[in-house]
Amino acid sequence: MNIVLYQPEIPANTGNIGRTCVATGTTLHLIEPLGFRLTGKELRRAGMDYWEHLDVRRYMNFEEFVEKNLKNNPEAKIWMATTKAKKVYTEAAFGENDFLMFGKESAGIPEEILVEHEEMCIRIPMLDQIRSLNLSNSVSIVLYEALRQQGFRNMQLEGALHYREWKE
Repeated sequence: MNIVLYQPEIPANTGNIGRTCVATGTTLHLIEPLGFRLTGKELRRAGMDYWEHLDVRRYMNFEEFVEKNLKNNPEAKIWMATTKAKKVYTEAAFGENDFLMFGKESAGIPEEILVEHEEMCIRIPMLDQIRSLNLSNSVSIVLYEALRQQGFRNMQLEGALHYREWKE
């Protein structure tokens, strides 16, 4: 699986998402500009000591991302998480090489991109009183549904058994 962050602004969110990507063997794609620097000092400050284990790729803009990842990969789909979507994320049929894209914290994915990919827009259901969920929480929700659909390939599924055995 692939997570795409469009112009992320908050280093702690990107750090949490990076940790989730490492835990799940997911590639993280970052579309610039970023709202922070990816230097060693900033990464350590955000608690991202696992960053060296992360498969992370950076792009100057959305067009470069599309050119490098989707143009010659007809089987891969890009799903775009937005509160404006009609389709709920559990209605999507995720493929193992698909891309799950999330927008920046303050504005989401730009409208012109969403309009071009309207049939690939998905949303997480929530009450009307809230504008959106935290970015890292949203990524986790959708990513784990996509991984569930893939049978959690290559992931440890027996940890609870070990815990029960240890407990007894």
